[in-house]
Amino acid sequence: MLSVFARVPPEHLPPTSRKINFNFVPVMMMSVATPFNLLNQDLLLLPQKAIYWRQQKALIIADVHFGKVGHFRKAGIAIPRDMEQSDLATLSDLVHEYKPEKLLFLGDLFHSDMNNDWDWFILWRSQFPGLQIILIKGNHDIIADSNYQKLNIELHDEFLLGPFLMLHHPLPDDKLQTAAGYVFCGHIHPGVNLSGKGRQSITLPCFAFGKRQAIFPSFGKFTGKIAIRSGQADKIFAVLKDKVVAIA
Repeated sequence: MLSVFARVPPEHLPPTSRKINFNFVPVMMMSVATPFNLLNQDLLLLPQKAIYWRQQKALIIADVHFGKVGHFRKAGIAIPRDMEQSDLATLSDLVHEYKPEKLLFLGDLFHSDMNNDWDWFILWRSQFPGLQIILIKGNHDIIADSNYQKLNIELHDEFLLGPFLMLHHPLPDDKLQTAAGYVFCGHIHPGVNLSGKGRQSITLPCFAFGKRQAIFPSFGKFTGKIAIRSGQADKIFAVLKDKVVAIA
């Protein structure tokens, strides 16, 4: 499946986007979803670093950080603009494949102040006008609420849906005891460090499920990873290029 961006004629783009080279055509990669049942809810852990929740027909992602590429480029740092397009293309492909009724962002949707990359997000939103989008605001979500409201995006500090409480920041153990539901969150960009028999090692993004809280990997490609200790979660799923595998 081709990304929706490959099918948009240049004359339909926002003015700031018409200068972009549209020879970049992301193509959906064949990937394998990993089923995971949590609290009698059927989840699909996706190698695109998202979760599809079957019962709610909901796609859930964290820490997209749209606009980060634009901020770095504005500061004179050579970052390929295609990276921003790639994140939106991946999101489009997920929506086309799973056909969710809801899309939940667990905070840090847009990286910081408004920049030209916002035009890309407006264009992306126009392709899915019937999709319910819910943003749980994170520490990077500092642009005016009115910008999201114009795009028919719901804003919350927290959001309870079924047995899951959607947040941005993880909760400490003492607050988890009284939380209204099992917490889904992001913020820390979790990774897991794998070592070989020699000195080689690699840190992969991961989903980290604890007894009362799950921490999502960052969706955005232009984000880092922080290796977590295995004792911090009951089950860890490492994200590879085309699959998600349980390692602990």
